[in-house]
Amino acid sequence: MIAVTSVEAQSRFGELIDRAQREPIEITRRGRTVAFVVSDHDLKELIDVRRRRAEAVRWYADYRRQTAIPAAVSSLTDDDINRLVHELR
Repeated sequence: MIAVTSVEAQSRFGELIDRAQREPIEITRRGRTVAFVVSDHDLKELIDVRRRRAEAVRWYADYRRQTAIPAAVSSLTDDDINRLVHELR
């Protein structure tokens, strides 16, 4: 990835758009990154990854809710568990 200053980006914008089809371009101002120029394909790929990540987060949250241990179960002692196991036998 190449980095150019914001002044260079203004004067070479057409060239940067062409180059962004091959690799992202980092735009800096006063030594700090302020923007990137990326291809349409790269941006769509990033958006898709973000969408899939959000779906995974939602799925995991639902899974955790469905498998949550009720408060009554978490307060069982070892003696309570042993008694329940022996009752089931």
